[in-house]
Amino acid sequence: MNKKIQTQAVDQLFDAILSLQNKKECYDFFEDLCTVNELLSLSQRFEVASMLVEHKTYLEIAEKTGASTATISRVNRALNYGSDGYDLALGRIKPQAE
Repeated sequence: MNKKIQTQAVDQLFDAILSLQNKKECYDFFEDLCTVNELLSLSQRFEVASMLVEHKTYLEIAEKTGASTATISRVNRALNYGSDGYDLALGRIKPQAE
């Protein structure tokens, strides 16, 4: 875990997120918390991660998501050298998506 982000304020944010009980509550909370572009960027990165895990090419990912190669590369680096957060979340939602 990155100690630079582990603060009381971040803990409080995560506690708030964990308290949300359904998608509507998530939409309401994140609409208040983020700009539209910030939320779309977050969802784009998550979609990129999902496609990288499925071994899609950068070209396929860029065409489908509109993500830049820099964004795809950043997400790929997180998948390979990060804290495994993408893998954890993707692993938990994959059964629902199939």
